[in-house]
Amino acid sequence: MGKTVVCPGSFDPLTIGHLDIITRSSKLFDKVIVVVMRNYSKNVGSFTTEERVDFIKRCTKDLPNVYVDTHAGLLAEYVKEKGAHAVVKGLRAVSDFDDEFRQALTNQQLNPDMETIFMVSNAEHMFLSSSVVKEVCGLGGDVSSFVPEEIRDDIVKRLSRK
Repeated sequence: MGKTVVCPGSFDPLTIGHLDIITRSSKLFDKVIVVVMRNYSKNVGSFTTEERVDFIKRCTKDLPNVYVDTHAGLLAEYVKEKGAHAVVKGLRAVSDFDDEFRQALTNQQLNPDMETIFMVSNAEHMFLSSSVVKEVCGLGGDVSSFVPEEIRDDIVKRLSRK
């Protein structure tokens, strides 16, 4: 049996930073499940869950070992249910580590068999987040270098001010 990992996130919207972590994970593991999670600390998203799934599928269509799913419950339970060995989380900066570390410790308590792997973002993506994409696009800025080309028009259409 091959090694399965889960790449969780809200992906609202998917950025090239997210796609980089997914792509790199697909080279390291036999199966990568990208799961669009409901983030209870964030308000309702700019894109529906279905739109986010579609964006990820369109951008990973050339990665045959990447699968896309959704989940609204506990990540630790989802990982167990899917028979995954670990989760992969991208880290942009030291400020990400504090929150991600707390989440990893919580998940370890809930599922002692679950490992968390932190993957450092490429330097050119360190500043990039979905929030940055929303802000820049909402203010009329060019997000061409922030989001995958396959979904850029959809993102601009939704987020740019008319």
